[in-house]
Amino acid sequence: MKKLIVICVVFLYGILAGVSSAGSLIDNGDGTVTDSGTLLMWQQGESSVVTWEAALTTCEISTLAGYTDWRLPNHKELLSLVDYAKTTTPAINMTLFPGALSSRYWSSTTVADYTAHAWSVDFDYGDSIDDGKTLTYYARCVRNGQ
Repeated sequence: MKKLIVICVVFLYGILAGVSSAGSLIDNGDGTVTDSGTLLMWQQGESSVVTWEAALTTCEISTLAGYTDWRLPNHKELLSLVDYAKTTTPAINMTLFPGALSSRYWSSTTVADYTAHAWSVDFDYGDSIDDGKTLTYYARCVRNGQ
């Protein structure tokens, strides 16, 4: 019951924060997916597991699809990819993100009262977790679309 309450709160938080649902995603055919609601463009493939600092760098140096303005998404942006309607894991659209894992992905958001930690999203069920920045998780880069 506790997990259901957490999922509902996170889902409502996403709606109130203005992040879009997974229903507005479009495959661009070049290794990227665009959210037509937020106009964010997402990396379609998976990275290797990296520390938080390395995740920031990985995204900043990416030239995926010819763009050079990739970045690590903030916590709210990353939560917008969670598909809470799915009954199987991972909790993300597997048609558009076929390599997605039921694992944690870093966000760029540092925990406010403990700067040695950052927020991650576990795509097993869409949970938000604050973890030490030296741990290794996946990164999914994003850029502001046009």
